[in-house]
Order: sequence, then C-alpha cells, then structure tokens
Amino acid sequence: MKKIVWLVTLLGALVGSIKVTLAGEDLDLKRTLNFASAERTYLVHRPKGYEAEKRYPVVLVFHGGGSNAKDWVSFCGMNEKADEAGFIAVYPNGTGKKIETHEILGWNGGPRRPGGDNPEQLKVDDVGFTRALLDDLAKVLKVDEHRVFACGMSMGGIMVYRLASELSDHIAAIASIAGPIGTESCDPKRAVPILHIHGTEDPAVPFGGGKGPIDTSGADYLSVDYSIRAWVKANGCETTPKIENLPDREEDGTTAIRKTYGGGRDGSEVVLIEVTGGGHTWPGREFGPELKVLGKSSKDFSANDLIWEFFQKHPKPEGKSVER
Repeated sequence: MKKIVWLVTLLGALVGSIKVTLAGEDLDLKRTLNFASAERTYLVHRPKGYEAEKRYPVVLVFHGGGSNAKDWVSFCGMNEKADEAGFIAVYPNGTGKKIETHEILGWNGGPRRPGGDNPEQLKVDDVGFTRALLDDLAKVLKVDEHRVFACGMSMGGIMVYRLASELSDHIAAIASIAGPIGTESCDPKRAVPILHIHGTEDPAVPFGGGKGPIDTSGADYLSVDYSIRAWVKANGCETTPKIENLPDREEDGTTAIRKTYGGGRDGSEVVLIEVTGGGHTWPGREFGPELKVLGKSSKDFSANDLIWEFFQKHPKPEGKSVER
C-alpha cells in the first residue's frame, strides 16, 4: 500500500493491510443515505438473538483517521461485545478518498485533529451526518433513545468529543481512546458522562498534547489534561478525582490508573484511564508486528469491557432531550 501522509492515516492504512475475513452476519446491514448533497454510509451489527420488537441500546463506533467502518469491525472487536451484552453496534463511515482499493476516511472533529485546519475537511458536517444516521437507523430498527452512546479512537475519539458537545440531545455518554478534544471549548446542553482512555507513551497523539513524534500531519493536539478539565467544568464535576490502580494482570510493560471526577450534574462523571507505558492502541486487542510503531497495547484490561460498563451506568436521563 502506498505511503500515507498523516500518522493517523498510517494507522488506518496498516489496519487495512491486515487480511480481514468477515462473515455475512458480521455486517448485517449496510445503509446509505444522502446528506448535504453527498452519499454517506454506515454498517450495522445486530446482536445474536436479536428480537425485532425489542428496543436496543446503540453504540456508535467511529473509526480512526485513514481507516473506514469495515476495517474497524475487525480492529476493535466491538461486535463480540455487542453479542455478549445485547446492543446494536453501528460503524459510520467518514469522508475522504480511495488509495488503490482502500478507503482513506476521516472526521471533522474540529481544527485540533490530524490534518489541522484542512479547509475541505472542515466543511464536512459530521455532527449533522450523525444526527441523520440516527434518524435513518430508527426507521429500520427499534432503538432505545435514552441509551445511544458513541466511542472512537484517535480521530474517531476526537469526533465523539465533538458529538458530546454538539449532539447531547441524542448522545447519552461517550468514550474516547487516544483522542483528545479537537475544539478549544465544549458547550453541551446537558451534562454528558465522559470516559477517556489514553497511553502515556502515545507516539501519535501525545498524552501531554503538542505534536506527535510519528504524526507527519503536524497537528498540534490539545492535551488529555486539557480535555478532562474542560469536561469536568462543563459537567460540574468535582475537581479532585478519586484515584485507583487497575489490576496489573499481564507483564506487558503497562499499568493503568483510573481517575474518576464524580459529582456532576444529573449523575454525570468524567473518568480517565491513564495507561502508563501504553501507546496509540486499543487496550485488550492484539496487534500484529506491522503496528509495532504505535506502541504497546495493554493486556491488563479490555477497553470494550470498560466502555460498556461505563455506558451501562449512564443512560440519558428522562426529559433531557434538547433540540439544538
């Protein structure tokens, strides 16, 4: 595959270079909708034992930059968690281009993201697309509107932070892996619980902010601390966290600390899982040698397990839908 310009595109390209075999039932549905004069698509996985008359929680899974929805089905393993826990997993596709046969797609999560102030990317209304996607999904499946969640990694994590700020009428809670906020501020119309997982040795999107050593896009990222503090303030949480060590189950060169900022409005909280020694990775997922450049992936915990555990705690409170 051709060499890609951005680092996060490199991640997507590398993921795309791994041979992936998907059974037909893994994808279930591919939906196409016209939004803002463009054709947009997303994939849907219905959990095993799906019952057509039952309302289900939804987890939106936003791929990293330079990747696409199909790649992410295999990369993050969320379908397996959906089958186990009983939720609908939805994989939106960003916008971009094809290089050879691989779709190189990204998100407009704000100017502080890979590609920076790329004018073409900044024109894309991915918040509006997500709203349209949820409207379209509700036409074909029964959705529990109080349990619609969003997670993503890297550029996808940056995107879900923007959704928390600008689509809080639909999104109950978010989880970001290796993706800080891409805007200088956040302005949610209701408190949105936040889970952030980030490696301290991330070579692409540095834990402390600034430019990543292997990110050739030149993006100047906001720090994890900036992101957490912004949302602690927005949600009205306590400014001093409860700190606990997660079990160190594997000798993989990583450990993890959970910092919980509780006491927010409507039961909201902001939780940071700080992965000491962790890289630009999805904890709990095995990476091949072709992704070694991204650093260590912790085996001490499953990001998917922690994400779903967090989401279960935080449905959208009754009466908190707000039209923007």
